[in-house]
Amino acid sequence: MLVALVACVQLDAADPARVTQQAAGVRLTVPAGFRVNLFASDLGEARFMALDPLGRLMVCDMSGGRVLALPDANRDGRADRVIVFADALRRPHSVAWHRGKAYVACETQVIEFTDADGNGVADTRRVVVDNLPDGPGHITRTIVFDPDDKMYVSVGSSSNITPERDKRRAAILRFNADGTHQEIYATGLRNAVGLAFDPRTGELWATDNGRDYLGDDLPPDELDIVREGGFHGWPWYYGNNIPDPAFKTRPAPGIPPALELQAHSAPLGLCFYTGGAFPEQYRGQVFVCFHGSWNRSVPTGYKLVLVRVRNGRPASYEDFLTGFLSGGQVSGRPVDVVVGADGALYFSDDAGGRIYRVTH
Repeated sequence: MLVALVACVQLDAADPARVTQQAAGVRLTVPAGFRVNLFASDLGEARFMALDPLGRLMVCDMSGGRVLALPDANRDGRADRVIVFADALRRPHSVAWHRGKAYVACETQVIEFTDADGNGVADTRRVVVDNLPDGPGHITRTIVFDPDDKMYVSVGSSSNITPERDKRRAAILRFNADGTHQEIYATGLRNAVGLAFDPRTGELWATDNGRDYLGDDLPPDELDIVREGGFHGWPWYYGNNIPDPAFKTRPAPGIPPALELQAHSAPLGLCFYTGGAFPEQYRGQVFVCFHGSWNRSVPTGYKLVLVRVRNGRPASYEDFLTGFLSGGQVSGRPVDVVVGADGALYFSDDAGGRIYRVTH
């Protein structure tokens, strides 16, 4: 049984800026006017999400090898049940729906699924890409589609700073929707986990995680606007084309980040807010999940941030939801964020195996 541990609370009139709520035993702070509730729990290693054609939320349980469907038929803001859409998968990380079919990006494959009767359980599966790089290093694969039916898959690096022999690593790949015509779309991206197309410009935005062992505050993590054929600097450069001290020789500088983010905050999923349920100042803005640091002397991240967009470019960012890091203790690690069919914001937490729902 799914139990929501949060009751919606009244706004705290003493604090017009922010309000703190109890969610799944965690005290989460959001701007005044917003509320948080637990949408679903016991989801394993809940990673990236998507909406199916009926508006139901789906999530990949990466360590469990499953993709889960989470219907909310009575629209009370809590999943009615957990349906196993597909299982027996190797590290499924992300799912995307395209022209009525679900595409799941696993470590070495992209698999196409159909659900003809709409019951939340896949009827057929077909491998459309069977040769994604495996081996050491980053194992997550993120998938998105553009309006022209092209499929994009990000593949992280195999190491911290070693140049890749397989040019498909530390890169974003592009395919036809049927998996044919594999090509390298962009390079120099150490681990571009989050991908999203700007609905206004059609540009591909990506979060990118910087390398380790340069101290607490270097290198910055990145929010990038990715160009076809673009080189984004890794491993020879970081930030605004700062030469990495590990190399004596290097190629020409690459494309600098569109916005530098706090080092080691581990930005993952991002989404443009396209709903109509939030106030006007949030529409068209970008939400990003900070998964949180693992090797920083003072931990950082473990929150959702709001990226302010001006003239089609990220200009600044600020905390939107905090509370998973308190007193040096971590109670959750945000992974992905999507806008639901109801205009609410949903984000996954792979440390707690949960999905939360943010409403206004």
